[in-house]
Amino acid sequence: MTTRNALAGVAVGNLASAIGWYVRLLGRQPDLRPMTDSAEWEFSDGGWIRVFQDSGRAGASSVTLVETDVEARIADLKAKGIAIKQASNSDSVALAIVVDPDGNQIVFAQGKGPAHRAVA
Repeated sequence: MTTRNALAGVAVGNLASAIGWYVRLLGRQPDLRPMTDSAEWEFSDGGWIRVFQDSGRAGASSVTLVETDVEARIADLKAKGIAIKQASNSDSVALAIVVDPDGNQIVFAQGKGPAHRAVA
């Protein structure tokens, strides 16, 4: 038995408005609407993010998305009017953190060096 991928879930209070925000964040419409209470985006090198309606857990999610260029992502976010909550750049990783309208944390991370599989 082998785990081959991951689906990260983000609970939101209002799915319709959240989809609009995530479309702006990710630059495209969801790839799937598997149920009426969820929307999913697939990433080209594997993995998914699922935004789903759950008012009781909205705002308690944290997801890390692996980037090849965090500086370019920061510029993209600023151009889209999405506030950067925190950014850092060390010898091992560069990060940019944003928060969706429900308070969920989305981290864009770029690992540096051979220890990180996602290094471009």
